Amino acid sequence: MSLIENIIRPEVRALSAYHVPDAGGFVKLDAMENPYVLPETLREELGRRLSDVALNRYPVPSYSQLKVKICTTQGVPAGFDVILGNGSDELITIVSVACAKPGAKVLAPTPGFVMYAMSAKFAGMEFVGVPLKPDFTLDKAAMLAAIKEHKPAITYLAYPNNPTGNLFDADDMVDILRAAGDSGVVIVDEAYQPFAQATFMPRLAEFPNLVVMRTVSKLGLAGIRLGYMSCSSALLVEFDKVRPPYNVNVLTQAAAEFVLDHVDVLDAQATSLRWERTKLIADLAALPGVEVFPSAANFLLIRVKNPKISADGVFSALLDRKVLIKNVGKMHPLLENCLRVTVSTPEENRIFLDAMKASLDS
Repeated sequence: MSLIENIIRPEVRALSAYHVPDAGGFVKLDAMENPYVLPETLREELGRRLSDVALNRYPVPSYSQLKVKICTTQGVPAGFDVILGNGSDELITIVSVACAKPGAKVLAPTPGFVMYAMSAKFAGMEFVGVPLKPDFTLDKAAMLAAIKEHKPAITYLAYPNNPTGNLFDADDMVDILRAAGDSGVVIVDEAYQPFAQATFMPRLAEFPNLVVMRTVSKLGLAGIRLGYMSCSSALLVEFDKVRPPYNVNVLTQAAAEFVLDHVDVLDAQATSLRWERTKLIADLAALPGVEVFPSAANFLLIRVKNPKISADGVFSALLDRKVLIKNVGKMHPLLENCLRVTVSTPEENRIFLDAMKASLDS
């Protein structure tokens, strides 16, 4: 046996690394980023704040000031705290490591965020995917049956879901929370909450097994890599034991504290993007051979139904026109011939639409 075979777990060897394409020179609409920057006056003040950060010192591991600002500006209920992560990816890893008892399983609807399954495998846990219905709604009966059979330690419900963009029925989610009961946590992943304006955060006290996870990435701070989650104090204590002590760096901490003092600017940007989403849905729906699915996120899932060209062909034609979106058609059978595009500025949306029209005609 080779060195790799001797030391690397077979399930890791079987995986492919998460690929992020080079977007240099492209109109970048593949990663659900907020296209707007901070106003110049705020950028200048932020620069001064960051210049005063003591880069020679480790972060204060309690992050108490930042956590207070998150709780007060992001609607965390009184009496609940948050745990911070280097993006929501690290929080998913923390939960996986904390819950990875022998034989433990992770359950989630599919198609969904790929890191749920990958993190489960990294932690040595079995991942159980439950297909959504063809209209991308939850198959509640199948979910409840899977919970009864597998008794998952972790169940993920993205709200709204990526890559489909839709909000699952809240009553169905409550039934899943109750079915999981004391046997497992249910993580409601609200990465796109600024665009959905729907949340389970105020309901934390109702469900001891509920964890609400969010990120500031989609709010407009993807570059600083900061996620947070809230749940009962009993669960939070256990998850915090797994968290690396200095997992959020001092520049991220200072930037987040500053920007959260001006969260109204980010909220206004989210409002603009929701308006652009409405217009983009209408414009795409008017194109022949394009099906647009409802979205509560800052992206749209579309299906190409043009007899002259497939989604793969459209994706390639858009690349030729220097427009980068996400080809999700091979992620899951339900996503056949589907593409995902980020909602952006009016200018970038127009560039995309013009390129899309030309691609469909090519």
